[in-house]
Amino acid sequence: MRVFLDFEKPIADLEGKIEELRHLSSEGDINIAEEVGKLQGKVERQLRQSYQKLTPWQKVQVARHPDRPHFKQVLSHLVEDFTPLAGDRSFGEDQAIIGGIGRFRGYSAVIIGNEKGGTTEERIRHNFGMAKPEGYRKARRLMEMAERFRLPVLTFVDTAGAYPGIGAEERGQAEAIAKSIEACLSLQVPVIASVVGEGGSGGAVALAAANRVLMFEHAIYSVISPEGCASILWRSGEHTKDAAEALKLTAQDLKKLGVIDEIVPEPLGAAHRDAGTALSSLGDAVEASLRQLVGTDGGKLKADRRRKFLEIGKKGLA
Repeated sequence: MRVFLDFEKPIADLEGKIEELRHLSSEGDINIAEEVGKLQGKVERQLRQSYQKLTPWQKVQVARHPDRPHFKQVLSHLVEDFTPLAGDRSFGEDQAIIGGIGRFRGYSAVIIGNEKGGTTEERIRHNFGMAKPEGYRKARRLMEMAERFRLPVLTFVDTAGAYPGIGAEERGQAEAIAKSIEACLSLQVPVIASVVGEGGSGGAVALAAANRVLMFEHAIYSVISPEGCASILWRSGEHTKDAAEALKLTAQDLKKLGVIDEIVPEPLGAAHRDAGTALSSLGDAVEASLRQLVGTDGGKLKADRRRKFLEIGKKGLA
């Protein structure tokens, strides 16, 4: 069953009428196909109007939509011969982060991403995409392997943040994230990160300290969730929308600030309505970036990546 967001209620009503008409017999005075066509046109106009003027909080809702493409869909759509590699060689396996070797449009690469899961069972198994220390240590291990075999690293970020549980803190969550960021910044191979849904906190940066950072048009990327920001600054959830506005977490704001390099367009009605088209656009953007970076001297890749993130801190919000 399709999930509609709060601001999509007019669209839900129209699509409900379309479904009712499609179940009617075409006999009688009403031309069902013609009526459906008219309503479909209204749906498209409503989608265009709604998605052209989304507020930051509405963008947050879209980025969290349960039907947005997840990492497993990215793998099935864009990657061939994927071989998953498990474990951090220290504690255990964390299924919130999946990583391995595969072929992306003719390039052998190490591919790493957050997996939230689709069904309830999958979400529990993947911990809703919130990684524990062993997940980040696995990512770091795979990045170091990519360096050893001179393979580019492609990461796909979709997490509300690192897992905040006591056990994760006891096993060194902050250190694991810091080491993962350090590994990203130290690599002498191309690193391309794509924010496909939520990019939350250090748990996202741990996979996104890259030469090129791409971001879906309706994804979000922020140091903290709007809810977390509101609870800290206003001590109230009533200011969540204000927090979303202040955080500058949309792709459009982040492109202006130089935090990301490219906005990947989504189909009409966002990626959750047409995952195939969205992922094809993402694949084209990743391939274009990869072609630019492959063959570049490793020392230059590393220096440019470090310079890129140092420059971010020099830019203001004006």
